[in-house]
Amino acid sequence: MARKALKRYYEILDGEEEARYLTSKKVRLDVDLTCGDEELWLVHDTNVSGEAEVQRSTTLLDLKAELAGRTLRSCDLCERRCGVNRIAGEKGHCGVLEARVCSEFLHMGEEPELVPSYTIFFAGCTFKCVFCQNWDISTRPDAGTRIEPEELAEMVETRAGGDGRGRGGLRVRARNVNWVGGDPTSNLPFILDVLRHCDANLPQVWNSNMYVTEKTMRLLDGVIDIYLTDFKYGNDRCAERLSNAADYMRIMTRNHLLARRQAEMIIRHLVLPNHFKCCTEPALRWISENLRDVKVNVMGQYRPEHRAREHPDIDRPLRMDEYEAAIELAEELGLDLTD
Repeated sequence: MARKALKRYYEILDGEEEARYLTSKKVRLDVDLTCGDEELWLVHDTNVSGEAEVQRSTTLLDLKAELAGRTLRSCDLCERRCGVNRIAGEKGHCGVLEARVCSEFLHMGEEPELVPSYTIFFAGCTFKCVFCQNWDISTRPDAGTRIEPEELAEMVETRAGGDGRGRGGLRVRARNVNWVGGDPTSNLPFILDVLRHCDANLPQVWNSNMYVTEKTMRLLDGVIDIYLTDFKYGNDRCAERLSNAADYMRIMTRNHLLARRQAEMIIRHLVLPNHFKCCTEPALRWISENLRDVKVNVMGQYRPEHRAREHPDIDRPLRMDEYEAAIELAEELGLDLTD
């Protein structure tokens, strides 16, 4: 079932297809990157390919990186739409000024379809989840280390070549690059810049809460091979109370539909204690009615981290019967669950 839902992903792993970001580097555009935003977006959205001698070295990925970098002057990468000038040192809701890497390693604990996954954790997040299990980095946008794009690109190339260690000390090749955090959204300009310096045929995984603007989705289109998404809640009230995320359902449903048009998907739903009726059931039903051809991971590893003890409805670990009820519903709905 995994090869059916993630057909292109496995074709990349088998050497039959190339990662989308590599394809975007082959699209040559007749465009001057010093032009205004409106003209650049027009070229971006129409994928105009030209023959002009002076600008023929500009690629679609170059254009995406330029447009993403310009958003930092009035940041609207996520649906907070803070509008701050991050280049001038103004901090928005996430607090991120520059991309800072907290850790990078071959992750063996992701979905089986992705393991081993070269996972890059960024500091900072666009959410404020009271139960965040990565709160030590999501709440500290100045944590981690600044790594130059060229250096991180070299690290990606090294992982692609099998410079990793698995069980028994065996050399292991990464199956993908997994951009996460916190959340990767605030770091999109940096990520695109890294990929401009890469040539490894590795699928790109966008591991995100998906609280992003349509502009960000446009920039990700043609770059990301798998959207590894969080569908945390089934209503706006819980999302705003527990993650400070307003207008959640409209944004989530829109972006999940956009993501599926662009690439393959694995959707994660973390089952919260006491949230079966309000969150688990409506979220899984929406997925079953709108995205039946994607992989779904119903996750049962909730534990009360960070500030969860301040909220009586989620101040305890998930019970086994709550998790089993979620799995039973997912199976009744015919969802394609991860292995």
